[in-house]
Amino acid sequence: MSAVASERFDTGELAIDGIESGTSVLLTGDDPDALAEAFYRLVAPAPEEEAAVIATDTQGRTIKRELNRVESGAGDRTSVLAGTGRESADVQCVDDIGELTGLGMTFSSMITEAQRGSGRFRSGIMLCSSVCVEADDIRSVYRMLNSNFLPELRRGDGIGVCALDTSVDLGASSSSIVKGMSTSFGAHVEVRSSGRDVVLDLSELGGPSDATL
Repeated sequence: MSAVASERFDTGELAIDGIESGTSVLLTGDDPDALAEAFYRLVAPAPEEEAAVIATDTQGRTIKRELNRVESGAGDRTSVLAGTGRESADVQCVDDIGELTGLGMTFSSMITEAQRGSGRFRSGIMLCSSVCVEADDIRSVYRMLNSNFLPELRRGDGIGVCALDTSVDLGASSSSIVKGMSTSFGAHVEVRSSGRDVVLDLSELGGPSDATL
């Protein structure tokens, strides 16, 4: 739980009563489109909130556009650290997402900056699986998460979402990586597609195991 008492973070039409401040969510699934849709729904900042996002495979302007689609003005309240595309207002680019020391420090600074307004923030990594592929050692990814991402949630008034595509070849068992990461997160949400629907198992967030978007 966050050290700061706060109302829960709104999740729109999702079948849960918001998300408690300080909560970290690990999103996993083997459908990148379904995973992205779930990520945008959870990370889009409401009015009076700001957000900071690492986007490994998606341009910053695309992230902002998709967040605006989910919540009016959400993209305008979001800073992006992108592994591809061009820099622009509130979008920084990195040459090597596998250089985790620099990536983690920059992201931590962005989260700090996101708290300068109302103090309420959302943060996210999409996709952590791409970081795992580029990193020299999967343990260094765990260290970055536990040094530069998760501690910010405990110190401030925010939530964090980390999306991992299990269809990617991670050079190791995806299930073992998910199991290892989930021990550090407050909730694990599995995402899948069913026809045109995106289905989420929200049981670890107090919701149904088959919520649809």
